[in-house]
Amino acid sequence: MRRALILLFAIGLLVAGAAWWWNNRMPAPTQWQGYAEADFVKVGPTQQGLLSVLSVRRGSRVVAGAPLFDQDDTSDRAARDQAARQLKQAEEQLANLEAAGKPTEIQQAEANLADQQAARDKVQANLKRNEELVKTGGVSKQTVEDQRADLRSATAKIQGLESALAQLHAPMGREREIMAQRATAEAFRAAVAMAQWRLDQRHVTAPVEAVVADVVARPGETIPAGGAVVSLLPPENIFVRFFVPEPRLADVHVGDEVALVCDNCPADLVATISFIAPQAEYTPPVIYSEASRAKLVYMVEARPPRDRAALINPGQPIAVRPKRNGA
Repeated sequence: MRRALILLFAIGLLVAGAAWWWNNRMPAPTQWQGYAEADFVKVGPTQQGLLSVLSVRRGSRVVAGAPLFDQDDTSDRAARDQAARQLKQAEEQLANLEAAGKPTEIQQAEANLADQQAARDKVQANLKRNEELVKTGGVSKQTVEDQRADLRSATAKIQGLESALAQLHAPMGREREIMAQRATAEAFRAAVAMAQWRLDQRHVTAPVEAVVADVVARPGETIPAGGAVVSLLPPENIFVRFFVPEPRLADVHVGDEVALVCDNCPADLVATISFIAPQAEYTPPVIYSEASRAKLVYMVEARPPRDRAALINPGQPIAVRPKRNGA
């Protein structure tokens, strides 16, 4: 009887202790389950063509501007060369229309003008002298009249030679011919730029610094325009997607920092909330939970700093805790 009483007393103490512990225990920290996700950059050609060279492999790291792959560029190179030759021809024709006469023709015209000016000066000097002599009867009026006519003729010839010389100095083509040829040269210049752009597009480089997540094509395959060849994963494109129960939605805001807890992750790994879904979900797509799942949750995304984003891998389960809860 005494032993039974002692046993009942001990059981009572245990029950009382358990009740006290239950009522005074530390509440579990708020924690939401999620997983790492990423926005992959699918790099492909802008034009259909034969993949000839692949410069990267899966898992390699590339910097912005590093070569990724090449397509066969035989046709585009020929088109660029053809456009360049047509441009050169158009520019030569424009230069010919804008050019003046030949140097030898100009020199000859200048010599003819100088000769005619000398002849005019001689006629003018003789006329001036004879105009004085005609007053004393030293020469006839007819001679003076003839010399005046010769002076007018010499002056007219000089004007003609000056116009011819000016024409030799002026462009050979008419103004509208030159304008039309300039437009033709500009059109060929645009054709060269377009052909060069198409040629450059055959040699694709990395748009950002990233890790090559996958290679989905091999040399020898014909790749359609826009078809992916390489999948890149920039560090800044890694983020954490988790789900917050509706009653706790008011506790999270865009711009808040959250702590990330995962296997082999540093204790101070944090991320910043970048997106909160405007609509609730009843069945989250993939969720790792150690407790019962909420029936009504909101998807939230948080992005770690770029220099620490590579510490987590897409698909990795991650627990997310609000920083203010001391997680």
